[in-house]
Amino acid sequence: MASRSSGAAARSAAFLRRRGRVGLHRSGNSILPAVQITLCSVGAYAFAQYVLGHEGPLFAATSSIIALGFSRDPRLRRVLEVAIGCTLGIAVGDMLLHLLGVGIWQAAVVLFLSILLARFLDSGTIFTTQLGLQSLLVVLLPAPDGGPFTRSQDAVVGGVFALLITMLVPRDPRREPKINVKELLDELSRVLRETAEAVTRSESTRAWHALVRARSCQPLVDRLNATLRASHEVATISPAYRRHRDELNRLEKSLHFIDLAIRNSRVFSRRLASVINNAALTEEAIESLGGLIEDTASAVDTLATALSEVDAGTRESYLRKARNELGAVGTILHPKMLGIKRLEGEGLVLLYRPMIIDLLEATGMSHDQARRYLPEL
Repeated sequence: MASRSSGAAARSAAFLRRRGRVGLHRSGNSILPAVQITLCSVGAYAFAQYVLGHEGPLFAATSSIIALGFSRDPRLRRVLEVAIGCTLGIAVGDMLLHLLGVGIWQAAVVLFLSILLARFLDSGTIFTTQLGLQSLLVVLLPAPDGGPFTRSQDAVVGGVFALLITMLVPRDPRREPKINVKELLDELSRVLRETAEAVTRSESTRAWHALVRARSCQPLVDRLNATLRASHEVATISPAYRRHRDELNRLEKSLHFIDLAIRNSRVFSRRLASVINNAALTEEAIESLGGLIEDTASAVDTLATALSEVDAGTRESYLRKARNELGAVGTILHPKMLGIKRLEGEGLVLLYRPMIIDLLEATGMSHDQARRYLPEL
């Protein structure tokens, strides 16, 4: 009993240590955004109170916090959702207040109708929250000095301050997408290495593990897409970073082909498990196919280094290296060259060829250029 309790205590302590390390790392990375949010919200509040003369302009501070935030959604969209949702919510609440009067049941009706109206107009979560909240406050709370639309003006002030912070405070829009794309390609490399191990050991279970790992890449793809949308917006509205828009466009194009390659890796892993179970590969085919997949994983590592590189010259050098490594894989993607004679093995080669083309296109090559690397069947 005592040993069970001590084991539970040790696991709890280890869990707390891990959480502490993760929390400290997350807090350290959030210092600059926290400073930006603090200055922005306090500045918006002070401007609305001392310049515009609004009493207790909480919505100036809260709207700037929502507009900046830690979300990867584009800030301009969040600013518009806050400002328009706030204004429309006040208008709806004020109209229903005159029709229904003040009370609990009236507040319930106003909130219900406001939420339905918000969902009809836009799918944004912030827009729905702001419209519903403002219409509810109009019914439940007395209007501030200056009328109910004072809150709407405060929301606009907060949004404008958030956009100014985005434009003026240095924050390289390439940094986070490059970190994310390296994480994604590192995971694809692990998928390929696990697939190669499944081939060389003739273990279908490992092929299924590779399939599960490949499927788990989808959240990384979605996160990178969201990060790129936000980075595009920063590069558009910030004069200091407009020169990076072309680089972000190229990274977005590469992501499209990386996503296709990951999808093809899932198909390949699923088919590989069946081929292994049927013992459809000869010793020569196992050796050549396993080595080919390992070489692909190494090329993906090179591609990860290239796309995460900030310096243009170094990035292009690594991209050329990745093209050469992937091209070398592509030139032997023929069943006869790999010692594959049975139909099941030939099917694996046919499934692998599109993935190599996708990865070559992710380096910046055209489809026709990538296709030329592959031997005719």
